[in-house]
Amino acid sequence: MYPGHWSKICPDKPAIIHSETGEVVTYQALDDRSNQLAQLMWSQGLRRGDHVAIFMENDMRYFDMVWAAMRSGLYLTTVNRYLTTEEAAYIIDNSESQIVVTSNYLGEVAGDFPAQCPRVKQWLMTGEPLAGFDDYEQALAQHTTAPLDEEPAGTFMLYSSGTTGRPKGIFRPLSEKLISDSADTVGGLQKALWGFDENTVYLSPAPLYHSAPVSFCSSAQALGATVIMMPGFNEISALKAIEKFKVTHSQWVPTMFSRMLKMDPAERTNFDLSSHKIAIHAAAPCPRQVKQQMFDWWGPIIYEYYGGTEINGITHVTPQAWLNRPGTVGQAVLGIIHICNEDGSECKPGEEGLVYFELPRLPFEYLKDKEKTKDAQHPQHENWSALGDIGYVDEEGFLFLTDRATFMIISGGVNIYPQEIEDALIMHADIADVAVIGVPNEEMGEEVKAVVQLAEGISTGTAQEDKLIAFAREQLAHYKCPRSIDFEAKLPRLPTGKLYKRLLKDRYWGRKDTKIV
Repeated sequence: MYPGHWSKICPDKPAIIHSETGEVVTYQALDDRSNQLAQLMWSQGLRRGDHVAIFMENDMRYFDMVWAAMRSGLYLTTVNRYLTTEEAAYIIDNSESQIVVTSNYLGEVAGDFPAQCPRVKQWLMTGEPLAGFDDYEQALAQHTTAPLDEEPAGTFMLYSSGTTGRPKGIFRPLSEKLISDSADTVGGLQKALWGFDENTVYLSPAPLYHSAPVSFCSSAQALGATVIMMPGFNEISALKAIEKFKVTHSQWVPTMFSRMLKMDPAERTNFDLSSHKIAIHAAAPCPRQVKQQMFDWWGPIIYEYYGGTEINGITHVTPQAWLNRPGTVGQAVLGIIHICNEDGSECKPGEEGLVYFELPRLPFEYLKDKEKTKDAQHPQHENWSALGDIGYVDEEGFLFLTDRATFMIISGGVNIYPQEIEDALIMHADIADVAVIGVPNEEMGEEVKAVVQLAEGISTGTAQEDKLIAFAREQLAHYKCPRSIDFEAKLPRLPTGKLYKRLLKDRYWGRKDTKIV
């Protein structure tokens, strides 16, 4: 289903509500505006399989573009709004997007796009348009609100976060479905696992350019739900939104949990959250203690899934299953899990290795990069693919993640996983955020270093460093503990929860000219 269906059944129902301003976009308005944009793109010669892009902050008009592409058989690339001009232009050009929607709010970055992306046929800008851009609202007004004569289903072509180099376009074949056909993979999971339907009120606190927020919001709308869109995450605002809009479902990343838990308990417990039935989290491993504290506060409503933008496999765990096996990310609900060692042979239950998912065929490829696609595949099984995560399964097939393969520290021949150390340190009241990395050590090859963002009002210095190292030694085997701690005003973490650890590592390994891409 899609907005065209719901505009006939409940035209005045809110499809989107802005959490701060209360602005509403109804299903009728969403259907009309996405039709106008679809008509515009058709008039520019775009046909099934062509590409478009959006570079925008969280804005109600974001969903015009989502549904215009989805009902036109187009590939939509949502570009990280925090990128530089060069980084964002690379994605727009690499994706071969022909129409791009952006905003005057991001004009300082977007203004030079036309000079760097010659393939684009039309640039549309909300707000006062800069030179080289057409006024978004005026451009839409020139087109009818009638749907296209044929509406093939489009899809997203999103890019990896680029934590180890240039971001990769994740390309999947278009289906043969029409937009009016049944829900997509995400919508199917929303219904089956978490009970999404037309009565759902879904809170989205994360940036819409990211895979999970944009796909969850659009799939919720396909099911007739109301999306509460936050312009950006704020602890108090999120809790207020749950209370004010009687939110039933939500999705989070672990850093949001940590920030809410570090609020004054009298403040954070002063909200009516009784409507809130399902809280979902993903995107990064959640420290066990943090999740347990969230259960203590919110009750057994917290569900977790693990998967990548590639949709090469998904695991899921219910609240009770997690409480019975703290730390698990669940059992496979899409694909078959295989844990393999370096030569590709399978590990026994309980043994750590690279996590692969098996599907009947590889569901994606990295755009214009056969080598990277091959690197993601198992050496003997082309239909097994990995995202670079290390973990193990127990006897019942529950997956436990230990870290990213690229961030493993090898010190004196011993493998050390930073995630375990980060999970321990983040529980200290003085720490707001932490990253653990391996840095050069002449004797051991690498040694463990923690880079810490302290909580507001906490002073740096040798005494603070000694205090935190002593705390780590109380929680962990000594060989895992940081040999040293550096302090940063803020770690390079995006609102999606993604930590660009590569940027930190590169400083200590003498690599220059590194950027977030």
